[in-house]
Amino acid sequence: MNIVIAGGTGFIGKAIVNTFAKEGNHVYVLTRQKHADMENITFIPWLSAASHPENKLRHRSIDAMINLAGDPINQGRWTKRKKEAILQSRIRATQEMIRIVGHVEQKPKAFINASAIGYYGYANEQTFTETSPSLGNSFPSRVCQRWEEEAKKMEAFHIRTIIARIGVVMGNNGGALAKMILPYRFFVGGTVGTGRQWISWIHMEDLIGLIRLIIENEEINGPINLTAPHPVTMRELGQAIGTTLNRPHWFPVPEWLMKLVFGEMSGFLLKGQKVLPEKALQHQYPFRFSRIEAALSNLKTPPSP
Repeated sequence: MNIVIAGGTGFIGKAIVNTFAKEGNHVYVLTRQKHADMENITFIPWLSAASHPENKLRHRSIDAMINLAGDPINQGRWTKRKKEAILQSRIRATQEMIRIVGHVEQKPKAFINASAIGYYGYANEQTFTETSPSLGNSFPSRVCQRWEEEAKKMEAFHIRTIIARIGVVMGNNGGALAKMILPYRFFVGGTVGTGRQWISWIHMEDLIGLIRLIIENEEINGPINLTAPHPVTMRELGQAIGTTLNRPHWFPVPEWLMKLVFGEMSGFLLKGQKVLPEKALQHQYPFRFSRIEAALSNLKTPPSP
C-alpha cells in the first residue's frame, strides 16, 4: 500500500509509520523538518511557501491519507495564545491535505483524520459511543468539533472519510503513560483527584491495528472510537500501574493542586469520559489488549525489535 501521513514524526505517527514501512508498505510523511529518506519511507516538505507536496504525489496511487498533525494539546498551560495555536494548527493541516487532494490525479481511497475522545466532553455518569452527541462543555471538545467539521469537507471529493476519535494511547517511548508512571518509580504514586474519573485508553498496537482495519475495510466511514473495550477509572489505572511496577499506590494528589499547577488543562486528569469502541466491535476487531493489566504488563517488558 501507499500511505500519506501528516504528523508522522510524533508519538503516534512515528509508530504508525515504522509499522507500516516494516510491513513493506510505502509511507510518504508530510513534515516541516528535514529528514533523510529511509527504506519504504519518503519525507515530503509541507506547510511552507516553498513546499509543493502535491507535485511529488500527483501521479501516485494512494491507498490512504492520514492526518495526525497539530500542536500538542497536553503540553503547557492553555493560555489564549496556546489555545489558538492548538486549534489553528489542526485546521490548517486539514485544509492543506484537502488542497493537496484537489491537485492529485488519483484521489486517495480513504482519508483518516484524527480527532480525540475529548470530542464528547467531560462526563463521568455517561457512556459514549460513536453515535453519542458532543456535550461541548470543554476546550478539547470544541477543538475536536471544529477539526471534524473541517475534515468532513474531504467528502466533497467522494472519498471515504473516517474520523478517528483517539483515546489515551498507552505506548513506550512517550505519550501519557511515561508521565503517569514517573511518580510510581519514585514511590509516590497515587490517586489523582477523586479517582472516579474515567480513562478510556488504548494500547498502541491496537491503535495501529485499528488503523489497518479502517484502511482495508471499505465499509468503515464516519467517526470511530479508537479505545479499548474496557475503560478504567483513574483509581483503577493507578492501582494497576502500582501492581505492574511493584510500587505502592498511596500518595493522593488533590484537585486543587492539579488546578494550581496546570490550570484549565488539569481537566484532562481530573475529568474524563467513558468511551466504548462500538464500531470496532461491530466489525469484529480482535483487540489484543482489552484489559489495562495486560497492556501495562506488555509495555513494561516490550518485545525485542
